[in-house]
Amino acid sequence: MSTPSSTATIRVGLVDDQQLVRSGFSMLINSQPDLDVVCQAGTGTEAVSVLASTAADVVLMDVRMPGMDGIEATRRILAQAQGSGPRIIVLTTFDLDEYALAAIQAGASGFLLKDAPPEELLEAVRTVHRGDAVIAPSTTRRLLEHVAPLLRAPSGANERAKSLVGSLTVREREVFTLIAQGRSNTEIASDLFLSEATVKTHVGHILAKLGARDRVQAVVLAYEAGVVQP
Repeated sequence: MSTPSSTATIRVGLVDDQQLVRSGFSMLINSQPDLDVVCQAGTGTEAVSVLASTAADVVLMDVRMPGMDGIEATRRILAQAQGSGPRIIVLTTFDLDEYALAAIQAGASGFLLKDAPPEELLEAVRTVHRGDAVIAPSTTRRLLEHVAPLLRAPSGANERAKSLVGSLTVREREVFTLIAQGRSNTEIASDLFLSEATVKTHVGHILAKLGARDRVQAVVLAYEAGVVQP
């Protein structure tokens, strides 16, 4: 595994079959003092291999690639990491609902339009890296709402989601509902007259009970269980 150059540096992996795209992203990311591109891959298969031996905190993953696509690569990367893998931001477009939904369910932590402005891409990397951040960027929130009808369609996932949500205490359910509405820890603390430390503890318990890696995955479960409506 690679050794992080600094505890303050976010290690980023780039996966895209277009070298020009990777080069552009790499130049942008490496221009930031707190970000560092540690690996690149041109295919899903290559990404799985590279990330098995290189530690990355956040991966920018293109969805549409020849051979293994970004969805399957996301699933395999997270599976081989066994819970300690990178957070993956999927590069997508709104006209690919089925790809977006599949990527959510494969474990993606965020979404970004491929033509997003540079500052939004950089903020997405930082936001997804912060485990206790709001569900932003706004693209992810809008995309989740866009595919909400698909998430709520009757399926085994819905029943599983309802069962998991049913394991939460009354207070955890209150916090969970606010997480699903995109509220930050600070806002939840204010809403429920709790300290931020207490909210953070509740969030940790909620994610553990739901088996969710992060807040985006928790929101997916909220939609599947019918806790929130778009």
